[in-house]
Amino acid sequence: MATARGKVDGMNLVEIGKLSARVVGGDDRQGGGTGPVVVLLHGFGAPGSDLVSLHRVIDAPPGTRWVFPEAPIALGGPFGDGRAWWQIDMAELQSIKARNAERELTDRNPVGIELARDALSSFLDALPAKLNVDPKKIVLGGFSQGAMLSLDNVLRDAERPLAGLVLMSGSIVGKPTLVPLFPKRKSLPVFASHGREDPVLPFSIADGLVGELKTAGYSVDWVPFRGGHGIGDPVVAELGKFLRRVLE
Repeated sequence: MATARGKVDGMNLVEIGKLSARVVGGDDRQGGGTGPVVVLLHGFGAPGSDLVSLHRVIDAPPGTRWVFPEAPIALGGPFGDGRAWWQIDMAELQSIKARNAERELTDRNPVGIELARDALSSFLDALPAKLNVDPKKIVLGGFSQGAMLSLDNVLRDAERPLAGLVLMSGSIVGKPTLVPLFPKRKSLPVFASHGREDPVLPFSIADGLVGELKTAGYSVDWVPFRGGHGIGDPVVAELGKFLRRVLE
């Protein structure tokens, strides 16, 4: 397994590139073995451990290693141990939603995303050697802000081999720049899910993004579900099916 920096909340925190990550699963439950790897990025305001419990309930192929990178920005204050890939002005977000100005959410490049891109690219560059995994056996994805960054990375780095992309309750940022890049990745399998009553990121944004991906030629496993900004039971079940298909 990878060399750990130390233990946080009972789990090994491993340095991979420019990010720290919790690594679980595999032959020894700590990332050992040579099985495929699923990388999931948490959302804004969540701790680095936020998505770790998913590895216990998703029916992935035997031997799968799960890697949960920790976003580089520690928010503190009312967010406690929450972290972020880039800062979000929550008051501005509420104003945009109140005005139904969805294009303002999707068209802009958030301030600070460049540093997040660099950190994630460094992490993905180092990951295959760190965990002894074939890059073609890595699935990248995330939840909310983590899903946005994953999509951004996949489209901007079309030469990086991956097995699939997972977008849970996410959106797209910098859309005018990213949409022209869609054709470069159309062979990559995509899993997307979103709650129909999501109060944070409107369902219509995700639904529209899935439609555009399909139009561009992507195969998308689309799981809309009744619920809010979260990961519902249908997502757990269908994501397991997706992972078994792209990783086995």
